[in-house]
Amino acid sequence: MKLFTITTLGCKVNRYESEAIAEQLVSKGWNTTEKGTAADLCIINTCTVTQKAAMQSRQAARKAIRNNPGALTVVTGCYAQTSPKVFSAMENVHYVIGNACKDEIVQLISGYTERGPVTTLVEDLSTPRPFQDMPLTKFGNRTRPFLKIQDGCDAFCSYCIIPHARGGSRSLTPGVIKKRVTSLKEHGYEEAVLCGINLGRYGADLEPPTSLLDLIQTIDGPTGMERLRLSSIEPAELSEDLVKLIAASEHVCPHLHIPLQSGDDDVLKAMNRPYSSAYYKDLIHHIVGLMPNVAIGVDVLVGFPGETQGAFEKTCNLVEDLPVAYLHVFPFSRIEQAAAASLPDTAPPEEIKKRCEHVRAIGQAKRREFYQQAVGSTYEVLIEGRRDRITGRLKGLTRNYIPVFVEGDDEWMNRLVQTRITRVEGGKVFAECLSAP
Repeated sequence: MKLFTITTLGCKVNRYESEAIAEQLVSKGWNTTEKGTAADLCIINTCTVTQKAAMQSRQAARKAIRNNPGALTVVTGCYAQTSPKVFSAMENVHYVIGNACKDEIVQLISGYTERGPVTTLVEDLSTPRPFQDMPLTKFGNRTRPFLKIQDGCDAFCSYCIIPHARGGSRSLTPGVIKKRVTSLKEHGYEEAVLCGINLGRYGADLEPPTSLLDLIQTIDGPTGMERLRLSSIEPAELSEDLVKLIAASEHVCPHLHIPLQSGDDDVLKAMNRPYSSAYYKDLIHHIVGLMPNVAIGVDVLVGFPGETQGAFEKTCNLVEDLPVAYLHVFPFSRIEQAAAASLPDTAPPEEIKKRCEHVRAIGQAKRREFYQQAVGSTYEVLIEGRRDRITGRLKGLTRNYIPVFVEGDDEWMNRLVQTRITRVEGGKVFAECLSAP
């Protein structure tokens, strides 16, 4: 029996691609390892969006090699793409494969016969290329599968190297997406998460060009999928028509993750972000006006070069005033190849850490407030495929991204259940079932 293990770091797109590789391996007779069992093949799907992610990727590779002596080791993903020599220099790494060749991994290892020198396959992503389609019919034990519909980015924000790691924006055709969503529904899924690196640019590269708005109109209803959820989308790409479509849809979830990064216009300009703080503020209030129960998540990047105390306070004031549900807070990370790497620091590391803690506290308060306002309301919950280890209860997610704990039977897993939220306790949201599925 041939056993494999895949370690995935980073975003939803990476996780989708890992699942696609796993499905290919299983189709070729491989099996996933049980806990504590050594693998014959180790794949590490890396991330390089921050220094911490890069460090964790290196650690994951070393751990896989240490825990699986004699295994064939493949390192792929964004860090392998941008810094292949980091991994080709590691002992017992056999393949370093960039993102452009990720779909060839299973074919490459099937022809591997001898443990010779490391093989590095990393292509230049600066030239236009088609969408790399990696079909996937199931998504492990998840109740909410991801579906990669877009890859790459053309934005070149000054703190980010994703365009170097992923290449330019490219899209999967609407007809294929419709078939994939329909297939997921036929396999018993009730929700699909549409994801990409720069989701709002979906379709601009296709011939003829299309858009995320057109795509949603194509798949909202005919596929039979009860829920469609969007991953992160840039503020400048949330058009009025797209917002209205989401607000009116019975299937697209009222949940949007909209990166802010900074509430100071000078910092936004230095970041090469194409909007102002006033634009962002008006957008959020407009969305909430159309969808009062919408959950809006916000990315905040703290400590960018040029962020003075005054600029930081503008960011805090803005997010405190916005009707958002949660924050994702990151310290600025100096990464080679990113334009901001050469900019001088403004605040010392201790100050940046302190600022992050302050913004995270604002985010925790926002989350508590968002949960509390839901008490007494009725929500449809998609129950996950396993019970919560601490409470023993079933756990599920509302359409507007509230994790809910409810008493019920195992037969409810992967089913939609009508509930009423009764209380928020210890940061957890509890509900009672109104009708069994």
